[in-house]
Amino acid sequence: MSRLPPLIALSYFEVAARTKSFAQAAKELNVTPAAISHQVKALEEYLGVELFVRHHRRVSLTPAAKAALPELHEGFKVIAEAVEKIRLYADERNVITVCAEPLFATKWIVPRLHRFYSRYPEAEVRLQASMHSVDPSPQCGFGVSQLKRAGIDVSVRLGYGDYGDVEPECLLNLDLVLMAKPSLLGSVSNKQLDTNLPLLCDRTLERFEESCGWSRWFIQQQRQDLRDYKLLQFGNGLLALETAIAGGGYLLGSRALLQSELAENKLMIASGEVLKCQQAYYLVSAGVGRERTIARAFREWMIEEIS
Repeated sequence: MSRLPPLIALSYFEVAARTKSFAQAAKELNVTPAAISHQVKALEEYLGVELFVRHHRRVSLTPAAKAALPELHEGFKVIAEAVEKIRLYADERNVITVCAEPLFATKWIVPRLHRFYSRYPEAEVRLQASMHSVDPSPQCGFGVSQLKRAGIDVSVRLGYGDYGDVEPECLLNLDLVLMAKPSLLGSVSNKQLDTNLPLLCDRTLERFEESCGWSRWFIQQQRQDLRDYKLLQFGNGLLALETAIAGGGYLLGSRALLQSELAENKLMIASGEVLKCQQAYYLVSAGVGRERTIARAFREWMIEEIS
């Protein structure tokens, strides 16, 4: 290494030799042609050999320059790739990938993210809303290897909490109450719902071995036959929610997740009776000693927020 000339001179030479023009090299490096000429001259003096033959308004390579250019070009390419890896590593240290069930991601995480960023301004949260975060049965087989394979640091899963080699934190029980647009609730009486209004069915809730949707709610409330009602089926809770806000029917919703809709009077709770489901939202990660610092910070922040 001690025999290497200054790298700036080598880099100026490589560009000038590749472009065969001091002016073009100056343009590429955003310096003056005089700066290129100065560095090339210094390099020639250091090496004791001419690298360019100067012509009127152009230069040509000497045999020494031609011999050295391919390896030098490849060398700077390798250096550039190495530096990019360092930059990428520096960036990734503060990047965290978080995956959650769509309704939780949208209604709980997103409204609070600004508080995480105020505490960790250098962080970048890459949030994924995915139905793959729903576990229909207790024996779902989810664990650390699935997290790593998907490149996920922290996952919020809706399920039963049996996650093998990870230790889940229960964030939120799935407690559901009857909701609707306020203008519809004049049609709700004691034990009766208006059979002319649809029941909005989030298919997420119907995927579980232990159903936690309308069928269980009707049984618990000892209401009239579910078959008297039209069910509108939706692939996820967000679609059912937007339909409820638009006045499309009755919704079984989580008071904890829909705080803003209730506070802004977009929805109103029709009954204080709660359907307590066996499922809950669980926070899982690689675990203590196996997670990156920024991932641990996000996990601890979520636990603090939920409390």
